[in-house]
Amino acid sequence: MTTAPEVPDILSPEFATDPYSAYRIMREHAPLFWHEPMQSYVISRYEDVSRAFRDPAFTTANYDWQLEPVHGRTILQLSGREHAVRRGLVAPAFRGDELQGRFLPVIERNARRLIGRFRATGRVELVGEFSTHFPINVIVDMLGLDQADHARFQRWYTSIIAFLGNLAQDPEVAAAGERTRVELAAYMLPIIAERRANPGDDLLSRLCLAEIDGTRMSDEDIKAFVSLLLAAGGETTDKAISAIMANLLVHPEQLAAVRADRSLIARAFAETLRFSPPVHMIMRQPDRDVTLSCGTIPAGSTVTCLIGAANRDAERYRDPERFDIFRDDLDTTTAFSAAANHLAFALGRHFCVGALLAKTEVEVAMNMLLDAMPDVRVADGFVPVEQGGFTRGPERLPLEFTPVG
Repeated sequence: MTTAPEVPDILSPEFATDPYSAYRIMREHAPLFWHEPMQSYVISRYEDVSRAFRDPAFTTANYDWQLEPVHGRTILQLSGREHAVRRGLVAPAFRGDELQGRFLPVIERNARRLIGRFRATGRVELVGEFSTHFPINVIVDMLGLDQADHARFQRWYTSIIAFLGNLAQDPEVAAAGERTRVELAAYMLPIIAERRANPGDDLLSRLCLAEIDGTRMSDEDIKAFVSLLLAAGGETTDKAISAIMANLLVHPEQLAAVRADRSLIARAFAETLRFSPPVHMIMRQPDRDVTLSCGTIPAGSTVTCLIGAANRDAERYRDPERFDIFRDDLDTTTAFSAAANHLAFALGRHFCVGALLAKTEVEVAMNMLLDAMPDVRVADGFVPVEQGGFTRGPERLPLEFTPVG
């Protein structure tokens, strides 16, 4: 096993600027090492990260300290039947007829509203004017909350994401995250009580009424899930929309193909999740000693699983540093299910419950954006650049286009 000084430091500015070069070094020379500041083992190979997501030995007990202070206790911390039941209570809203029939109109309405603000101007900064607002607005509207509170939820979302990405343990970021938990509870708990008494046709009401074998979600369960939904449902879609557009603009022949055949949006999204995933690392905690391809991790340790590294492992993908929506070693038909062969949504029993929601949002957004901006191009002189460590995506994406319609 290699020690941290021999590989680029995950907390360094150099890593934040270009993690992919660091990932190559890790995979080849330090696939398992101890990172002292994070008090965590770090793994980077596809074989090992996928094992950590699938093997029941790797628990989510780390979320007790990583997520609970900001979210409260969530379904991510549960296991066995308790996890299965809680997941069964929330999952139906994020798939099939429920998603397409009840929430697709909400997604389309929010995309249309945001695009309407810039479609006649010929220019947009996509991150600030669309991507960061779209998924949060969708979540607020799905829950049946006041649209006037979009800005408030945007602030809470920003605080939660900062808390989750606080690898250096900045005390001010931690305190802000804990304040958000208190503020969100004060806002949500009275609304949850009101929806229990007077349910409507929204997601929050359905969570209040959902029941499996006599088990219902408590008010605290629902509040914690809403908080989790803001982070997980917002961040993946936020970063993914900006990243898929940036990736396609840098590869104009692939953009042209997607523009001509919109069914390729799903392929472009799947390849974006592999090539430049919104979430670059997820943690786990084994409940016993586990031997991986590169060494043994002691029971009770925190393990940082580098999704961004594993998704570019040459042992798994041909020419992994190349963005290619037509690659044949990434199965698009399973890319948004627990059988996915990329790792952006994790795998196994804790596979992202909102993967199909994210897919629907991205497809709606990209279709409408391409309709509104058929000749979209990056603003003169601008080069798209990713930012971030825990989560990552373009910080800005100024675009120009000829207004239509």
